[in-house]
Amino acid sequence: MKKIILLLLCIIPFLSSSGEDFTWWNILHGWKPGMPGWQSFLHISPGYMGPNALPVPEVKKGIVEAGSNVEFGLDLHFMKGDPTQDLFAKYYRSFADNKIAIEFYGVLAEHFAMSTAIRDERLAHNFEGKGFTNGDLYFSTLIQIIKGKKFPDTMFRMACRTASGNQLEGARYTDCPGYFFDLSFSKEYISDNKKFSFLPFASSGFYSWQINDEVNQQNDAIMYGIGGEVKCSRWTLSNSLSGYSGYKKLRDKPMVYTIDLNHSYKNHAIRLQYLHGLRDWNYRTIKLSLIVNLKK
Repeated sequence: MKKIILLLLCIIPFLSSSGEDFTWWNILHGWKPGMPGWQSFLHISPGYMGPNALPVPEVKKGIVEAGSNVEFGLDLHFMKGDPTQDLFAKYYRSFADNKIAIEFYGVLAEHFAMSTAIRDERLAHNFEGKGFTNGDLYFSTLIQIIKGKKFPDTMFRMACRTASGNQLEGARYTDCPGYFFDLSFSKEYISDNKKFSFLPFASSGFYSWQINDEVNQQNDAIMYGIGGEVKCSRWTLSNSLSGYSGYKKLRDKPMVYTIDLNHSYKNHAIRLQYLHGLRDWNYRTIKLSLIVNLKK
Protein backbone atom coordinates (compact mmCIF):
# COMPACT_ATOMS: atom_id res chain seq x y z
CA MET A 1 0.00 0.00 0.00
CA LYS A 2 2.83 2.38 0.89
CA LYS A 3 4.47 1.65 -2.45
CA ILE A 4 1.22 2.49 -4.31
CA ILE A 5 0.84 5.79 -2.42
CA LEU A 6 4.50 6.66 -3.11
CA LEU A 7 4.00 5.87 -6.80
CA LEU A 8 0.90 8.09 -6.98
CA LEU A 9 2.77 10.94 -5.32
CA CYS A 10 5.45 10.65 -7.96
CA ILE A 11 2.96 10.51 -10.87
CA ILE A 12 0.54 13.28 -9.82
CA PRO A 13 2.96 16.20 -10.40
CA PHE A 14 3.52 15.00 -13.97
CA LEU A 15 -0.22 14.62 -14.56
CA SER A 16 -0.98 18.08 -13.23
CA SER A 17 1.67 19.73 -15.38
CA SER A 18 1.04 17.75 -18.57
CA GLY A 19 -1.63 20.23 -19.67
CA GLU A 20 0.88 23.06 -19.32
CA ASP A 21 3.51 21.63 -21.62
CA PHE A 22 3.70 24.02 -24.58
CA THR A 23 6.75 22.50 -26.22
CA TRP A 24 4.68 21.97 -29.36
CA TRP A 25 3.99 25.73 -29.60
CA ASN A 26 7.60 26.68 -28.85
CA ILE A 27 8.92 24.44 -31.62
CA LEU A 28 6.21 25.40 -34.11
CA HIS A 29 6.71 29.16 -33.72
CA GLY A 30 10.41 29.22 -32.89
CA TRP A 31 10.11 30.41 -29.30
CA LYS A 32 13.22 30.13 -27.12
CA PRO A 33 13.94 31.03 -23.48
CA GLY A 34 14.59 34.73 -23.09
CA MET A 35 12.19 35.74 -25.86
CA PRO A 36 8.97 37.70 -25.06
CA GLY A 37 6.00 35.63 -23.88
CA TRP A 38 3.58 33.94 -26.26
CA GLN A 39 1.04 36.77 -25.83
CA SER A 40 3.33 39.10 -27.77
CA PHE A 41 3.21 36.76 -30.78
CA LEU A 42 -0.57 37.06 -31.20
CA HIS A 43 -2.08 39.41 -33.76
CA ILE A 44 -4.79 41.41 -31.98
CA SER A 45 -6.84 42.08 -35.09
CA PRO A 46 -10.20 40.86 -36.46
CA GLY A 47 -8.61 38.75 -39.18
CA TYR A 48 -6.56 36.67 -36.73
CA MET A 49 -9.13 36.04 -34.01
CA GLY A 50 -12.59 34.55 -33.46
CA PRO A 51 -15.75 36.15 -34.88
CA ASN A 52 -16.66 37.90 -31.62
CA ALA A 53 -13.25 39.31 -30.70
CA LEU A 54 -13.37 42.53 -32.74
CA PRO A 55 -16.62 42.44 -34.72
CA VAL A 56 -17.82 45.34 -36.86
CA PRO A 57 -20.28 47.32 -34.69
CA GLU A 58 -23.93 47.31 -35.71
CA VAL A 59 -24.83 50.27 -37.91
CA LYS A 60 -27.15 52.72 -36.17
CA LYS A 61 -29.84 54.65 -38.05
CA GLY A 62 -29.83 58.13 -36.59
CA ILE A 63 -32.75 57.49 -34.23
CA VAL A 64 -33.02 56.74 -30.52
CA GLU A 65 -35.77 54.12 -30.53
CA ALA A 66 -38.50 54.54 -27.91
CA GLY A 67 -39.05 52.04 -25.11
CA SER A 68 -37.02 49.32 -23.47
CA ASN A 69 -36.40 45.69 -24.36
CA VAL A 70 -34.21 42.66 -23.94
CA GLU A 71 -32.91 40.58 -26.79
CA PHE A 72 -31.72 36.97 -26.66
CA GLY A 73 -30.11 35.38 -29.68
CA LEU A 74 -28.36 32.36 -31.14
CA ASP A 75 -25.51 33.07 -33.55
CA LEU A 76 -24.07 30.53 -35.98
CA HIS A 77 -20.74 31.52 -37.53
CA PHE A 78 -19.59 29.51 -40.53
CA MET A 79 -15.97 29.50 -41.66
CA LYS A 80 -13.75 26.69 -42.88
CA GLY A 81 -11.60 25.68 -39.94
CA ASP A 82 -13.46 27.72 -37.32
CA PRO A 83 -17.19 26.96 -36.99
CA THR A 84 -18.47 28.87 -33.96
CA GLN A 85 -21.76 29.07 -32.09
CA ASP A 86 -22.72 31.52 -29.36
CA LEU A 87 -25.54 32.82 -27.20
CA PHE A 88 -26.04 36.57 -27.23
CA ALA A 89 -27.97 38.97 -24.96
CA LYS A 90 -28.75 42.69 -25.05
CA TYR A 91 -30.59 45.19 -22.85
CA TYR A 92 -31.86 48.52 -24.23
CA ARG A 93 -33.66 51.39 -22.56
CA SER A 94 -34.51 54.92 -23.65
CA PHE A 95 -35.43 57.80 -21.37
CA ALA A 96 -35.57 61.65 -21.26
CA ASP A 97 -38.38 61.66 -23.86
CA ASN A 98 -36.39 59.28 -26.07
CA LYS A 99 -33.48 61.68 -26.37
CA ILE A 100 -31.05 59.35 -24.61
CA ALA A 101 -30.73 55.57 -24.47
CA ILE A 102 -28.37 53.00 -22.97
CA GLU A 103 -27.37 49.55 -24.19
CA PHE A 104 -25.64 46.60 -22.54
CA TYR A 105 -24.81 43.58 -24.66
CA GLY A 106 -22.38 40.74 -25.16
CA VAL A 107 -21.80 37.03 -25.77
CA LEU A 108 -22.90 34.92 -22.82
CA ALA A 109 -21.32 31.70 -24.03
CA GLU A 110 -19.34 30.63 -27.09
CA HIS A 111 -18.40 27.23 -28.46
CA PHE A 112 -15.50 26.99 -30.91
CA ALA A 113 -13.62 24.25 -32.72
CA MET A 114 -10.61 25.44 -34.73
CA SER A 115 -8.74 23.26 -37.16
CA THR A 116 -5.02 22.78 -36.66
CA ALA A 117 -4.32 25.03 -39.65
CA ILE A 118 -6.39 27.92 -38.26
CA ARG A 119 -4.97 27.41 -34.77
CA ASP A 120 -1.43 27.68 -36.09
CA GLU A 121 -2.17 30.59 -38.43
CA ARG A 122 -3.50 32.57 -35.46
CA LEU A 123 -0.54 31.48 -33.28
CA ALA A 124 -3.06 30.25 -30.71
CA HIS A 125 -1.68 28.81 -27.47
CA ASN A 126 -4.54 26.33 -27.09
CA PHE A 127 -3.42 22.88 -28.29
CA GLU A 128 -6.92 21.42 -28.60
CA GLY A 129 -8.20 24.48 -30.47
CA LYS A 130 -11.71 23.97 -29.16
CA GLY A 131 -13.81 24.58 -26.10
CA PHE A 132 -16.25 26.96 -24.44
CA THR A 133 -15.76 30.54 -23.31
CA ASN A 134 -17.63 33.75 -22.57
CA GLY A 135 -17.35 37.05 -24.39
CA ASP A 136 -16.76 40.74 -23.80
CA LEU A 137 -19.36 43.06 -22.32
CA TYR A 138 -20.21 46.22 -24.24
CA PHE A 139 -22.06 49.24 -22.93
CA SER A 140 -23.03 52.31 -24.91
CA THR A 141 -24.89 55.59 -24.65
CA LEU A 142 -27.00 56.94 -27.49
CA ILE A 143 -27.84 60.64 -27.72
CA GLN A 144 -30.38 62.15 -30.12
CA ILE A 145 -28.87 65.35 -31.52
CA ILE A 146 -31.35 66.25 -34.28
CA LYS A 147 -34.81 64.80 -34.95
CA GLY A 148 -37.74 65.90 -37.05
CA LYS A 149 -35.93 68.77 -38.79
CA LYS A 150 -35.06 69.45 -42.40
CA PHE A 151 -31.57 68.19 -41.67
CA PRO A 152 -31.38 64.37 -41.42
CA ASP A 153 -32.07 62.82 -38.02
CA THR A 154 -28.73 62.58 -36.24
CA MET A 155 -27.65 60.42 -33.31
CA PHE A 156 -24.35 60.19 -31.44
CA ARG A 157 -23.16 56.87 -30.00
CA MET A 158 -20.27 56.26 -27.65
CA ALA A 159 -19.46 52.71 -26.62
CA CYS A 160 -16.90 50.83 -24.56
CA ARG A 161 -15.79 47.22 -24.81
CA THR A 162 -14.59 45.62 -21.58
CA ALA A 163 -11.89 42.96 -21.29
CA SER A 164 -14.24 40.39 -19.76
CA GLY A 165 -13.85 37.84 -22.57
CA ASN A 166 -11.71 34.76 -21.99
CA GLN A 167 -9.57 32.46 -24.13
CA LEU A 168 -6.85 34.83 -25.26
CA GLU A 169 -4.77 31.66 -25.58
CA GLY A 170 -7.26 30.42 -28.16
CA ALA A 171 -7.26 33.77 -30.00
CA ARG A 172 -10.97 34.07 -29.24
CA TYR A 173 -11.01 37.38 -27.35
CA THR A 174 -8.44 40.15 -26.94
CA ASP A 175 -8.22 40.39 -23.12
CA CYS A 176 -7.94 44.17 -23.56
CA PRO A 177 -10.42 47.07 -23.69
CA GLY A 178 -11.54 49.18 -26.59
CA TYR A 179 -13.99 51.92 -27.46
CA PHE A 180 -15.74 53.48 -30.43
CA PHE A 181 -18.00 56.42 -31.17
CA ASP A 182 -19.89 57.54 -34.25
CA LEU A 183 -22.56 59.77 -35.71
CA SER A 184 -25.41 58.18 -37.63
CA PHE A 185 -27.81 59.94 -40.00
CA SER A 186 -31.12 59.05 -41.62
CA LYS A 187 -34.10 60.54 -43.43
CA GLU A 188 -37.47 58.77 -43.60
CA TYR A 189 -39.70 58.86 -46.68
CA ILE A 190 -43.31 57.74 -46.14
CA SER A 191 -45.77 56.74 -48.88
CA ASP A 192 -49.00 58.70 -49.32
CA ASN A 193 -51.09 55.93 -47.76
CA LYS A 194 -48.58 55.68 -44.87
CA LYS A 195 -48.32 51.92 -45.28
CA PHE A 196 -44.82 51.94 -46.64
CA SER A 197 -41.65 53.81 -45.69
CA PHE A 198 -38.06 53.95 -46.84
CA LEU A 199 -35.16 55.04 -44.63
CA PRO A 200 -31.67 55.55 -46.08
CA PHE A 201 -29.00 55.79 -43.37
CA ALA A 202 -25.27 56.22 -42.96
CA SER A 203 -22.72 56.51 -40.17
CA SER A 204 -19.14 57.56 -39.60
CA GLY A 205 -16.94 57.27 -36.54
CA PHE A 206 -13.75 56.15 -34.85
CA TYR A 207 -12.76 52.80 -33.34
CA SER A 208 -9.74 52.15 -31.09
CA TRP A 209 -8.56 49.05 -29.26
CA GLN A 210 -5.51 48.06 -27.27
CA ILE A 211 -2.95 45.74 -28.87
CA ASN A 212 0.27 44.02 -27.78
CA ASP A 213 2.70 46.25 -29.69
CA GLU A 214 5.32 47.63 -27.30
CA VAL A 215 5.76 50.82 -29.36
CA ASN A 216 2.21 51.60 -30.52
CA GLN A 217 -0.10 50.15 -27.90
CA GLN A 218 -3.38 50.69 -29.69
CA ASN A 219 -4.84 50.39 -33.17
CA ASP A 220 -6.98 53.28 -34.43
CA ALA A 221 -9.55 52.89 -37.16
CA ILE A 222 -12.05 54.93 -39.16
CA MET A 223 -15.51 53.35 -38.83
CA TYR A 224 -18.22 53.63 -41.50
CA GLY A 225 -21.60 52.30 -42.54
CA ILE A 226 -24.29 52.86 -45.16
CA GLY A 227 -27.61 51.19 -45.87
CA GLY A 228 -31.34 51.38 -46.37
CA GLU A 229 -34.43 50.18 -44.52
CA VAL A 230 -37.94 49.38 -45.77
CA LYS A 231 -40.98 49.12 -43.48
CA CYS A 232 -44.33 47.64 -44.41
CA SER A 233 -46.93 46.81 -41.77
CA ARG A 234 -45.13 44.79 -39.07
CA TRP A 235 -42.20 43.85 -41.30
CA THR A 236 -38.88 45.68 -41.45
CA LEU A 237 -36.13 44.79 -43.91
CA SER A 238 -32.78 46.51 -43.97
CA ASN A 239 -29.40 45.91 -45.50
CA SER A 240 -26.10 47.64 -44.87
CA LEU A 241 -22.43 47.71 -45.73
CA SER A 242 -20.18 48.52 -42.79
CA GLY A 243 -16.67 48.18 -41.46
CA TYR A 244 -13.63 49.90 -40.06
CA SER A 245 -10.08 50.44 -41.29
CA GLY A 246 -7.13 50.15 -38.90
CA TYR A 247 -3.68 51.47 -39.69
CA LYS A 248 -1.57 48.39 -38.84
CA LYS A 249 -2.33 46.70 -42.18
CA LEU A 250 -2.55 43.34 -40.43
CA ARG A 251 -6.02 42.07 -41.36
CA ASP A 252 -7.48 45.01 -39.46
CA LYS A 253 -9.86 46.37 -42.12
CA PRO A 254 -12.98 44.20 -41.74
CA MET A 255 -15.96 44.84 -44.02
CA VAL A 256 -19.36 43.19 -43.61
CA TYR A 257 -22.58 43.10 -45.61
CA THR A 258 -25.67 42.60 -43.43
CA ILE A 259 -29.30 41.73 -44.19
CA ASP A 260 -31.69 42.24 -41.27
CA LEU A 261 -35.33 41.06 -41.25
CA ASN A 262 -37.59 41.93 -38.31
CA HIS A 263 -41.22 40.98 -37.68
CA SER A 264 -42.89 42.69 -34.74
CA TYR A 265 -45.81 41.49 -32.65
CA LYS A 266 -47.64 43.19 -29.81
CA ASN A 267 -45.03 42.71 -27.09
CA HIS A 268 -42.13 41.07 -28.89
CA ALA A 269 -40.37 40.70 -32.22
CA ILE A 270 -38.47 38.03 -34.13
CA ARG A 271 -35.22 39.08 -35.78
CA LEU A 272 -33.22 37.21 -38.43
CA GLN A 273 -29.87 38.48 -39.68
CA TYR A 274 -27.33 37.29 -42.20
CA LEU A 275 -23.79 38.71 -42.10
CA HIS A 276 -21.40 38.11 -44.97
CA GLY A 277 -17.77 38.95 -44.34
CA LEU A 278 -16.20 40.67 -47.34
CA ARG A 279 -12.73 41.45 -46.00
CA ASP A 280 -10.60 40.55 -42.96
CA TRP A 281 -13.61 38.93 -41.21
CA ASN A 282 -14.20 35.79 -43.22
CA TYR A 283 -17.33 34.42 -41.59
CA ARG A 284 -20.84 33.77 -42.88
CA THR A 285 -23.12 34.32 -39.91
CA ILE A 286 -26.79 33.64 -39.21
CA LYS A 287 -28.26 35.37 -36.17
CA LEU A 288 -31.72 34.51 -34.85
CA SER A 289 -33.06 36.42 -31.86
CA LEU A 290 -36.16 37.17 -29.82
CA ILE A 291 -36.79 40.76 -28.73
CA VAL A 292 -39.09 41.18 -25.73
CA ASN A 293 -40.52 44.64 -25.05
CA LEU A 294 -40.55 45.58 -21.37
CA LYS A 295 -43.38 47.41 -19.69
CA LYS A 296 -42.60 50.89 -18.44
